[in-house]
Amino acid sequence: MTIADSETTGTTAASTTRQQVLVLYLATSALDAKVVGWARYDGTGTTSPTTGDSDEPPYPTGVAALQDGWRLFQAAQLIPPYPGAEHETSFLKHEFFFERLVVL
Repeated sequence: MTIADSETTGTTAASTTRQQVLVLYLATSALDAKVVGWARYDGTGTTSPTTGDSDEPPYPTGVAALQDGWRLFQAAQLIPPYPGAEHETSFLKHEFFFERLVVL
């Protein structure tokens, strides 16, 4: 980050910005659908979340994450199932990526 960048973001030249990433898998393609799977990654180094580290999702829906300040930066492509494969199990397809920038 340059000094010019710090003037526009309101941070000082001595501060450092790191990214936290939240991946939510929803029951459907709607952001207000129930969270069925999740993963967290912390670029600040202050926490070390791991897969399966909680029985409860961090948020009940994607909208709840937005309301808590997470920014949505990628939503899943809507790909219809192949004919005849509508009831097969596979990957979780309603994947949404959120980020939060943290100033250290």
